[in-house]
Amino acid sequence: MPVEIRELHIKVTVNEAPQGKGAEANRNGADRSGGGENAAADREAIVAECVEQVLRIMQNKRER
Repeated sequence: MPVEIRELHIKVTVNEAPQGKGAEANRNGADRSGGGENAAADREAIVAECVEQVLRIMQNKRER
């Protein structure tokens, strides 16, 4: 007997770099994220990909 999943909950927690660590924490955070402008571009790319996947899932649901 097939199992149908009707509802799926996903919970994600994103932690940013601590604010109170001083310049060293900011420098390390910038190294990991690729800099200010690159981090914003990366974030935009991730959001665009997520939106595209959600729209694809919604379209697949409508076709059923």
